[in-house]
Amino acid sequence: MRTLAVLAIISISGVIAAFANPEWSDLLLLAGPCTIASLLLIMLRLSGRAKVQNAPARKAIVIDGSNVMYWKNDTPKISTVREVVNHLTSLGFETGVMFDANAGYVLSGSYQHDGKFGDLLGLPTDRIMVVPKGTPADPYILKAARDLGARIVTNDRYRDWMEDFPEIAEPDYLIKGNYTSGKLWLSLSLDENTGASSAK
Repeated sequence: MRTLAVLAIISISGVIAAFANPEWSDLLLLAGPCTIASLLLIMLRLSGRAKVQNAPARKAIVIDGSNVMYWKNDTPKISTVREVVNHLTSLGFETGVMFDANAGYVLSGSYQHDGKFGDLLGLPTDRIMVVPKGTPADPYILKAARDLGARIVTNDRYRDWMEDFPEIAEPDYLIKGNYTSGKLWLSLSLDENTGASSAK
């Protein structure tokens, strides 16, 4: 942007010099088009920035991976979590997934770290968290959702955490889900289910 501004200033100076000194009139053939081009490029750049700034923020969602993996036939599967991630992403949500430390053992018989789950779900590592061993995932999930201004995808009601996280009781804060006749169902609004923008 700075380079374009400098080019515009030099070009405009050339146009002024060409009009002020008739013997420099040939300079107008170069400075004129350069002035127009640089101003157009600046306008396009500013327009592009405005579009980015005015674009609606993607809605954040925290997925309780250790809960969601049981949604299909009460059998733990990473493919169930991946389907939920992909579905929410297609609707315009920014998804993150959190797991209990034992999730890897439940799914594959061995511990799985953030990076491994990220590979399995097609998500960057910074959007996956396996909580430390010996600690419940619930408070981590609730704190992350609060910090991000996000809602939570889970069938857990987090009753033990209501005092510390009263937002749990807000309508639609916890997004429930299940499979009906093999098809994923989520308790999203009609607008959200069609990918329309409706901030909660």
